[in-house]
Amino acid sequence: MSEEFKIEIVNPEKSFLVKEDVSEVVVPAFEGEMGILKDHISIISFLKPGIIKVSSKSGDENYYVEDGIVEFKNNNLSILTSSIYNLSDMDKSVQQDLLKKAEEEAGKSDINDLPFQIKPSNLSGSS
Repeated sequence: MSEEFKIEIVNPEKSFLVKEDVSEVVVPAFEGEMGILKDHISIISFLKPGIIKVSSKSGDENYYVEDGIVEFKNNNLSILTSSIYNLSDMDKSVQQDLLKKAEEEAGKSDINDLPFQIKPSNLSGSS
C-alpha cells in the first residue's frame, strides 16, 4: 500500500508545484511546525514565514514562504501563498536574510501581529 499523497502549491502567478509522490511535508503553521503524512487528519491553518520541506521519491525540496493557507483533506495538500521561493535557486546570503526574517516573525506570539487580520465584522452571519 502506498504511503504517498498529492501536494499542490499555488501562488498568484501560477501553479508553482504539483507532485503526486509526496511522502512527507513540514509546513511553518501559525501553531508551529506541522508535519503531514498520508492519512493525516483534515486541517486548515495559516502559514507564517518559514520553510516548507517536501519529501518525495524524487528527493527533498525546500521552499521559503512568507504567508499563506494550508489545507489537507482526502490525502491532498493544498498550499495557497502570495510568495514562495525555491531555496535551491537562491544564493546563501539571500537564504540567510529570509531565514532571519522568518525567525523574527516566529517570535510573534499573537495572531494580531500577523500582517493580515480577519475581523468578525467582515464575516457573514456575525452580529
